[in-house]
Amino acid sequence: MPYKYLIIESEKQIIKNLKTSFKEFPNYSCIGISSCFDKSLDLILKHAPNVVFINIDAKADTGCLEAFKFVNELYKYVKEMPNLIALSSTTEHAYTCIKNNFFDYLLKPIKPFELRKIIAKLDKKPMQVSNTLRLKSYKDYRYIEIEDILFLKADNTATDFFMYDGTTISAYKTLKSFEAVLPENFTRIHNSYIVNQNYVSRIHFGKSKCSLKKSSFAIPFSKTYRGNVVILEKALSKRSLLSLN
Repeated sequence: MPYKYLIIESEKQIIKNLKTSFKEFPNYSCIGISSCFDKSLDLILKHAPNVVFINIDAKADTGCLEAFKFVNELYKYVKEMPNLIALSSTTEHAYTCIKNNFFDYLLKPIKPFELRKIIAKLDKKPMQVSNTLRLKSYKDYRYIEIEDILFLKADNTATDFFMYDGTTISAYKTLKSFEAVLPENFTRIHNSYIVNQNYVSRIHFGKSKCSLKKSSFAIPFSKTYRGNVVILEKALSKRSLLSLN
């Protein structure tokens, strides 16, 4: 499973050492580097990293917020906190990190062995998978429960989300961008449609259409994605208690 990390640090050598050490762990990818807490918050909201390395010794270069104030601020915006790893030149703030639920503490200069130990602990800890999808429209952030999505429909460069409660929510990103981040129970069946297989109630291969629970829509599937529909049908059949031909 791929994991994402963010580095909040201004010292170029520390950043270089961290990124060099992570080459040993190809399942971890860096989603950004920042010395400004405002920018860091935006990166966290945008990419939802599993791990955040944060310099706790001083204010950011721009003087935005102190590290621990930033952590407290973060609780207001994220549903599931990332694993926070302190970067410090001393052990002075270790107790404060414990009180703030930091995952671990790395002393500078960073020793590769110490990072390996942290990665080993992270790999033993089950990473929480978020059940929430964040949709951004300009400065408006909306959070929806993934399990409540019936299907997605492409609308030019936007995507419409059809929800369990009958509402429709629009997001200004392409269907392909959501296909890349949604869990495995979402299946692309058409150039314009992705369905949540948990709500599929009928697959009609003769008419090339799918029916969904809680929806009056008969969603078409195309020849291009017929293979996906066959896989979907087999997955649903395995879940069935009884099959009558």
